[in-house]
Amino acid sequence: MLKPLLLRLHRWVALAFALPLALVILTGLFLALEPALKATTPAGTVTLERLEAVVQAAGAKAEGGIAVRGYDGTATVGGRQGITLSLADAAPREPGWLAGAFRTARGLHERLLLDLDWLVTASTIAMLVLAPLGLLLGWPRWRNSLGGWHRLVGWVLLPLLVGSPLTGLALAFGISFTPPLQRDGRPPRDAAPPALMETLRQVAARHSLDGLDFVRQRGGSQLVRVLDSSGTATTYRVTGAGLEPLPRNWPRLLHEGNWGGLLGSLANALAGLGMAGLLVTGVLIWARRKLRLRQMRAARLAGAAALPG
Repeated sequence: MLKPLLLRLHRWVALAFALPLALVILTGLFLALEPALKATTPAGTVTLERLEAVVQAAGAKAEGGIAVRGYDGTATVGGRQGITLSLADAAPREPGWLAGAFRTARGLHERLLLDLDWLVTASTIAMLVLAPLGLLLGWPRWRNSLGGWHRLVGWVLLPLLVGSPLTGLALAFGISFTPPLQRDGRPPRDAAPPALMETLRQVAARHSLDGLDFVRQRGGSQLVRVLDSSGTATTYRVTGAGLEPLPRNWPRLLHEGNWGGLLGSLANALAGLGMAGLLVTGVLIWARRKLRLRQMRAARLAGAAALPG
């Protein structure tokens, strides 16, 4: 008696959120490629000399920070409303189609481009609800059918299928397991960071600049994010005494795939493929069931009509 109820609940939760889930899953699958591109930026793409030329060309905008896209060969100086320059010659240049596609996909993934972040959050919660409902329907039995593959994928990829939406919810609700950058609304004592070029020189002394992600202002501090030797994103706060490593925000690292170099991207891509497969096979199972019930009903009606009156 309980199993049919769980099956019905599992089915209708999935169908109710099918469209936003499809958008979130597919954009997440595409965004899983970006950390891999960052981790495999060819050596020498981002150098201190090239960044110095970019900062000089940007002029006063440079103090607003810098975001580097080595895979695109560009850097944006001055935040979202800043100027984008080529790393090769510091000339103004529009971001390439891939960088633009990642930006659009991120907007869809986080808020469906329409400030519908509440719907993304609700869909993510629905994704987490579907996992235990699926487990309660029973152990997987290998069958070369839609239902067999649906259950097998759900059980085999369970840690990834649960981990991705769980870390996404942590980001949505501001859970990072790290202390705040500042307390009582006051900036830290070292509140006057050095100029941008000095910060970039400090980063270059510790890391390859090919892994530099950004330098930006946040909470009264200047923050730097760069890939370390293991390919994991490391964040520093810039102080008068140098670069201060900050505790790692593991929910963000795991959700975005910025850990372990290519491994993080592969894990996210596998999770995205698994969720997409579950959504597609689930909808197909439901559609086939509806078609079968309709055919059975039509057959019954035809049989009843053929009976002698």
